Amino acid sequence: MAAATAEEAEQRKQLTNLDRVTILSEALPYLQRFRGKTVVVKYGGAAMKDPTLKAGVISDLVLLSTVGIRCVLVHGGGPEINSWLAKVGIEAVFKNGLRVTDAATMEIVEMVLGGRVNKSLVSLIQQAGGKAVGLTGKDGQLLRARQMVELDIGYVGEVTKVDPTILNVLGNDGYIPVVATIATDPSGQALNINADTAAGEIAAALKAEKLVLMTDVPGVLRDKNDISTKIQSLDIRQCRELIREGIIAGGMIPKIECCIRCLSQGVRASHIIDGRAKHSILMELLTDEGVGTMITG
Repeated sequence: MAAATAEEAEQRKQLTNLDRVTILSEALPYLQRFRGKTVVVKYGGAAMKDPTLKAGVISDLVLLSTVGIRCVLVHGGGPEINSWLAKVGIEAVFKNGLRVTDAATMEIVEMVLGGRVNKSLVSLIQQAGGKAVGLTGKDGQLLRARQMVELDIGYVGEVTKVDPTILNVLGNDGYIPVVATIATDPSGQALNINADTAAGEIAAALKAEKLVLMTDVPGVLRDKNDISTKIQSLDIRQCRELIREGIIAGGMIPKIECCIRCLSQGVRASHIIDGRAKHSILMELLTDEGVGTMITG
């Protein structure tokens, strides 16, 4: 940690005052364009585990909020859930990439996501100078869902309705909503929701300007082993072609489908970025080149 701090300090020394002013002036058109617009960020992966990366994500969100961009943070918490399941002697089981969530597991999921993880993110945002309120999909009937009984994976849900009222109320008062992806079915049963899917549905309901999915990959790659083959921008038709060709495959397919779905419902652009890169949110939103893959209609 000390070494990283020393390295950052040295980099700051190398920036002249003119460099700093130039950087700000280049970001100005983007700040003006997105002021008052909504950006939904799905937060997960390595950026959630590494304290330095976590601090960078939080500072990026607070900066965007400070200049008038309405941010909504939607988070998962897989590693933390697995850790607590192990502590109480419950084995974490996955089926086709989805967590099998029996009643005992659902209790832990709700406790960890809606409690420990959610409130720690709220606290970090406020320590960084922002204002935040932690929610789950239960609050204000934000997320309604049906249980995916056909998959036989327990209390796992598919979003059927989003009521963004509470998010709009908080955004109007300058708060960053921090959303844990727990929904309820019509009977009031809590259901675990995939965080990418929930973020996409929330972005669609808010008619957001941007949906940003933070991942552990640089974006869409033509060759998964060669970072230089990253594709900077795609439209929906090109995404479909790359899926047919097998270039977009595996775990990237549901992320791309999530992006396509929210674009078809009014979101202006979706972005897949590498959360392991420093300040990747700012780099993607406030520069011409970006750092990930942007998908548009």
